[in-house]
Amino acid sequence: MTSKIVFAITLSFILTNVCAQQKIEYKTESAIPYYPELVMQGDTYIQQMCVFDFYYPTNIKDFPTIVWFHGGGLTAGTREIPEFLKDKGFAVIGVGYRLSPKVKVVDCIKDAAAATAWAFKNIEEYGGNTSLVFVSGMSAGGYLAYMVGLDKKYLKIHTIDANQIAGLIPFSGHAITHFTVRKEMGIPGHQPTIDAMAPLYHVRADAPPMLIITGDRKLEMLGRYEENAYMMRMMKVAGHKQVRILELDGFNHGQMMYAALPILYREVKQMSQEIMNLK
Repeated sequence: MTSKIVFAITLSFILTNVCAQQKIEYKTESAIPYYPELVMQGDTYIQQMCVFDFYYPTNIKDFPTIVWFHGGGLTAGTREIPEFLKDKGFAVIGVGYRLSPKVKVVDCIKDAAAATAWAFKNIEEYGGNTSLVFVSGMSAGGYLAYMVGLDKKYLKIHTIDANQIAGLIPFSGHAITHFTVRKEMGIPGHQPTIDAMAPLYHVRADAPPMLIITGDRKLEMLGRYEENAYMMRMMKVAGHKQVRILELDGFNHGQMMYAALPILYREVKQMSQEIMNLK
């Protein structure tokens, strides 16, 4: 082998490795509205709450996106981009939404659906892949993730099929009717209810793949593990083939998010690879 050929092969190897080790650059944009201007016009509360913070890679293509809903019982909390999810090679949409009692819980779900629809309709403009849109959230945010992904009517309003979601990964969300909904109805918080405002009401075989994560059943909010375990079981009974539940031993409701975020990262990375390999 001549020295010129050796040099060419060596240079090619170096350039390949430099490209493989390219540093991913990120940008953050704040308070982006997800409703059309006509919907927000004249409504100060919608203008304030119905926005998201957007963290995304700027020099790679076909990256996954996580739509993330914060917790707070649907009465409190603010939009967030969890620190652990940064610098991982994907975009994060930290969604703000209106809160009870200023609005009904159904409006919270409508907000969550509108933000999710924004991701599907716009992420390609930033380099993302619409086949890799995942929906997740903590506690009340987990409930919103469930409702957006399982009750198809909310995304249908925006001409999006909920089955386009690459994966639903709720953290310790209500699977029964949310306690804030029950409060609206005058039902005590300790009385479980399953109606159309319960994710469990919408179990179906063709739903997106699901990974349900909860804290330790002995430390969680009352019944939170059990209702999610029932959700997993009933999804399987309905014929769903891609549903799992993880119980994080030793973590209570307030702690489990921090233990679950690395699992979310792993799941999004693995599922994205599987989806891309099928194309």
